Amino acid sequence: MNITFSRTLIAASTIALAAVAVVPTTAAAAAPAAATASFSAQALTPFETLASTPWKTTSALDAHGHRVALDDPGVKNFVGWAYFTADGTFTMYNLDDSPKMHGDWDVPADGATRWIAAKDANGNVLFQRVVPIVELNKNVFTYRVFPNAADTSVYYDIVHTKTNHVEPGTDGRGPGANGSSATGDGDYHFNNGNAR
Repeated sequence: MNITFSRTLIAASTIALAAVAVVPTTAAAAAPAAATASFSAQALTPFETLASTPWKTTSALDAHGHRVALDDPGVKNFVGWAYFTADGTFTMYNLDDSPKMHGDWDVPADGATRWIAAKDANGNVLFQRVVPIVELNKNVFTYRVFPNAADTSVYYDIVHTKTNHVEPGTDGRGPGANGSSATGDGDYHFNNGNAR
């Protein structure tokens, strides 16, 4: 066998093996793609977004976009800490950590509204409320309330922001309590954590 033919054969074999290693068969290529898809970050549904973190009421705006004090009679009943869990239950507390209400909740796939059913200690429904969602993302949850359902020109937007405030009465720690952020190390708290 001459040396030129051997080098050509070896080079051709090496290229063929490299091509097989780089370009797998169709069946083999499908498996890694499926595995990769399971690890990719997927967008959360509106329900999952609301359940992803505790929320703190941080402001309220009137129909003209003006800030309203959180102790204003039109908004004070909507102010506090809110914990929406993935099992469809919620608990809410006043900003002094006193209990406010608990019950069931839902957000439809279109993210247009939030429904709650507040319950007493025996599980009886006290009231139900559906509110339009103005904004919902991983950091902000804003819904609209109408003091008079017949007059939609007067409303308040109740703004909540992501927090890691520990739910009162639990010994758990909120999201980010042991993490870090661009401005702090471990124990970084959104909204100053448990501070009011």
